[in-house]
Amino acid sequence: MGAKRKHSEAIEESAEAEKDHKERREEEKTSRKRQVLASTIKNKDKRSAVYAKLKQEKKRDKQKKAKAREAAEKRALELGEELPPKKAPRTIENTREVDETVCKPDDEELFAGNDADEFSGILKQEVIPKILITTCRFNSSRGPAFISELLSVIPNAHYFRRGTYDLKKIVEYAKNKDFTSIIVVHTNRREPDALLVMGLPDGPTAHFKLSRLVLRKDIKNHGNPTSHKPELVLNNFTTRLGHRVGRLIQSLFPQDPNFRGRRVVTFHNQRDFIFFRHHRYIFETKETKLPEIKAKKTTEKDKEKEDASAPQGKTIARLQECGPRFTLKLVSLQHGTFDTKGGEFEWVHKCSEPENILPKKSWRKQGKVHALCLQDQRYCRTVVVSVKCAASN
Repeated sequence: MGAKRKHSEAIEESAEAEKDHKERREEEKTSRKRQVLASTIKNKDKRSAVYAKLKQEKKRDKQKKAKAREAAEKRALELGEELPPKKAPRTIENTREVDETVCKPDDEELFAGNDADEFSGILKQEVIPKILITTCRFNSSRGPAFISELLSVIPNAHYFRRGTYDLKKIVEYAKNKDFTSIIVVHTNRREPDALLVMGLPDGPTAHFKLSRLVLRKDIKNHGNPTSHKPELVLNNFTTRLGHRVGRLIQSLFPQDPNFRGRRVVTFHNQRDFIFFRHHRYIFETKETKLPEIKAKKTTEKDKEKEDASAPQGKTIARLQECGPRFTLKLVSLQHGTFDTKGGEFEWVHKCSEPENILPKKSWRKQGKVHALCLQDQRYCRTVVVSVKCAASN
């Protein structure tokens, strides 16, 4: 009897082991099927079917998790316990690692250099900013429309027709006329596509790529700006390079805004894209009618009821966009004024091949410096090189 029992137990164990082995193989097969990417399947019909199946499975899993979460919350309410904590959504901002290149408010070395940089005179209100705006040689119809709106945004800005003048001659002219900055609007295929911002007399020169331009006339319910000096708002210029670019932008505007005009110019840096917006505050008085108070008798209560139901004024503040609206991305930052022959770049955006920017023979690397992005080093593919450019103007 004992031998038969042992034999039956051994058979059961082998059957269970075989069953477990089959289950594992099935799980491996399903996992392999799930690991197959739909994009790797060449057949269009099969690829779309696999993608639809994967999408349906994800949706089913999401619904199961939502039902389990609702059941846990319902159970906690019935038992009088605390609700389970809600999970915060994963975003780039809250999963960002601490970056050493971000400037700290107590960085004495950084802020000590502000007194000796090129913008100290303007930012200390010793010099009034005076801006010269010009175009490239081959201008388009949309370029002047954008420039006219820039003239309404930046106080004390003047337009200079480019004609056939070289940029170096315009720089010399601007220095003699006591201009503090030059903005060159570059157009391509009848559309503004780049901005060259140059500080005078000692630089630096920043080259920005311009995209997503929306003029004032194309903005719905836009407002018309006044001639008051605007308030300037700079967001997320937190690294050393961002600090320098922020001070360059600051030098274009007066440092004594006229708050009575209620104008606000915003440069918001996010993922190394600088978003430009131009708004004005509007204060409106909105009438709110309170609910009537029920009264039974007497004329005094009737009077109180009338006073309570009378409309009362409530001041509401809102923003009205004045335009234009565009996005900037820093391409390069050069020491001094614009110089194509002997200029040194303190920062250049990394490209796949250097030949895409300059001729092959003109590239001579003089040494790499630590890469610094505008907001965060990890999310920007950049490299800083000192470059001597031998290209002609």
